[in-house]
Amino acid sequence: MTEKMTLHWSPRSPYVRKTMIAIHEMGLQDRIQTVRTVAGGTTPHWELMKINPLGKIPTLEVGDGTVVYDSPVIIEYLDTLHSGPRLYPIAWPERLTALRRHAMGQGMLDAALLLLGEGFRPGERQSEPHKELWRAKLRASADALEQEADALAADAFSVGHIAIGVALGYLDFRFDTLQWREGRPRLAAWHATFNARPSVAANMPAEG
Repeated sequence: MTEKMTLHWSPRSPYVRKTMIAIHEMGLQDRIQTVRTVAGGTTPHWELMKINPLGKIPTLEVGDGTVVYDSPVIIEYLDTLHSGPRLYPIAWPERLTALRRHAMGQGMLDAALLLLGEGFRPGERQSEPHKELWRAKLRASADALEQEADALAADAFSVGHIAIGVALGYLDFRFDTLQWREGRPRLAAWHATFNARPSVAANMPAEG
């Protein structure tokens, strides 16, 4: 029997969600055990930092003692462990398209997390120019994805689709006031099909 791997996990992290959806798509759920790990904020997680000095989740512990982080690397590693369709395409230019879309989704999450963190600061210390910059990046990204929505729907499902779908889902989870669907009907329609995938429905964001 193949030894299980351990994934340091939180239901609130969009980066973890991205990884969990990928695990489901690859059919590797039975090989992964999750451990609830609280990372972030202002308190170092010393135990996690013993294996991942960055103290970030997701972090994957492989049976032979190898530790893998963070989500793009974990997903690419796991993509070598199954026999189904690859989330990281092997052939170019399909691979380049998937990587570019992954970068888009990852960048949207990075901007959203910065915006969220700024909101936790005392009001007088928050930077409105920075907040508007991050909102502008998120709006511009959604506009670009509206133009690409037909191609997203037509192309084989990849890690890029996961990253973009999770990023849009995180806006729903934390920033519904941004109303990213407004004026972007094709992107909204694509995201509805993304949310209908069993892998996505099984890994919805949650507090906790």
